[in-house]
Amino acid sequence: MTSTMKNAMQRLRSWEGFLLCALIFIILLNTSLSDQFLSFSNVINLFQLSIEKIIVALIMTFIIINAEIDLSVGSMMGLSACAFGVLVQQGVPGGWAILICLSIGVLGGALNGWFIAKVGLPSLVVTLATLIGFRGLARVLVEDRGINDFPDWFDALGQKGIIAGIPFALIAFVVLFIALYVVLQRSGFGRKTYVIGTNRDVADFAGIDTARHKMILFIASGTVSAFAGLLYAARVGAVRGDVALGFELDIITIVLLGGASIFGGTGTLTGTLLAVLIVLSLRNGMALLNITGHIQTGVIGLLLIASVIAPRIDLSRFIPGGGQPRTQS
Repeated sequence: MTSTMKNAMQRLRSWEGFLLCALIFIILLNTSLSDQFLSFSNVINLFQLSIEKIIVALIMTFIIINAEIDLSVGSMMGLSACAFGVLVQQGVPGGWAILICLSIGVLGGALNGWFIAKVGLPSLVVTLATLIGFRGLARVLVEDRGINDFPDWFDALGQKGIIAGIPFALIAFVVLFIALYVVLQRSGFGRKTYVIGTNRDVADFAGIDTARHKMILFIASGTVSAFAGLLYAARVGAVRGDVALGFELDIITIVLLGGASIFGGTGTLTGTLLAVLIVLSLRNGMALLNITGHIQTGVIGLLLIASVIAPRIDLSRFIPGGGQPRTQS
């Protein structure tokens, strides 16, 4: 057996291999239930309706591998979107409003990072507090009203195809995925992310500036979340104080389902991508069958539970010739 075939077999025995098999099964099932599932328009719609969540899931993969959590991402998305609406309403040019909103993401991420990396508070506590704080600021900005008077070019960015009918947000997702994949799997920064997540004391002993590393990750998380909030505002064409409310549930579910350990040190962007496709396919398939949003949310909740438990099961026991260790590549 060649080395290529051996590597392929090892991957099939991994959690990513299991996700791939599950994805194929879901696609086949959805295709048999609806002949519209694999149509170009439906595939684009599949991504379009959750594109902001899956963009944030990419950076959340880094955070969780690093043995941290960021519960404030949905609230930051809402704050960024609401801030954009208010700024435009006050006559600020759209380009400057976007830069200001991205700066809000940088500052919010830095706030989280400072309390976590410098002060030493648990990320669960800090980001739970900022989840409430950022959401409160968003509601203060817009109160109970909606804002929908955006520039035409901004609405077009979120609602019209840029290249061959493909929306800008989907292009941004692909570009960001490739860039972050290279960083996580092929760079020293990515290796440090795994080492710190596995054992921070060992990382400190090895001379890694763990505080600086965590600061960078949380600033990136805040910035990407703010960017996703702007994409949401452009797609919907309006903002309210409850923009992106509860999005963190889907985002964390995707990352954990992709194989990232809540305890840190394990996970890949390949797994996250497969989990993205599984969650989107499930939601889209249920929507095509007219299954209500409440049931969809319940299914995602069950996936969150399964995503924490299932990766800890040794799948190799059930596969002939199994027992190969999981890798980070």
